[in-house]
Amino acid sequence: MTMQDSHETIVLGGGCFWCTEALLKTLVGVLRATPGYAGGVTEDPTYRQVCREGTGHAEVVEVEFDPEVISLEDLLEVFFATHDPTSLNRQGGDVGTQYRSIVLYDSYTQKLKVEKFISELAGKYDKPIVTEVKELERFYPAEEYHRAYYDRNPNEPYCRAVISPKIAKLRHGGQASPRA
Repeated sequence: MTMQDSHETIVLGGGCFWCTEALLKTLVGVLRATPGYAGGVTEDPTYRQVCREGTGHAEVVEVEFDPEVISLEDLLEVFFATHDPTSLNRQGGDVGTQYRSIVLYDSYTQKLKVEKFISELAGKYDKPIVTEVKELERFYPAEEYHRAYYDRNPNEPYCRAVISPKIAKLRHGGQASPRA
């Protein structure tokens, strides 16, 4: 077994993919975080098409990680703590089906782990968790200008107002409260 064979991939959507990518790529054990689109029906969608909500796709991040360094459960803990999984088709000011909370797994083992994690997490919220959990059929990488957006645009207003505070909270060990 090569080192590459021990890596896993899961696709997570928790609102704007700029934020999700920026947060997840800071985690030790995350090898790659690529923004894109998944969960819909349109082949090779563009950002403009996804924003019009006709594709069925969500803004997501394909996360390649080393489970020997960060477990799927630890990755899910950060993912769920940094967005509101009880909010249907919106995260903060971002509204639309493309901003839904979604986990797309690539194995039956991942499916079971995700379902167990959500089941155990549900009691920590005042409202039901609406995160969609389904098998990944196809991931489409986003256009180049969306990749590493936060790294290239840290002073952009959205980055300063939304992403920077979440990263600071994550770095200081104070993951967002499940009720926040």
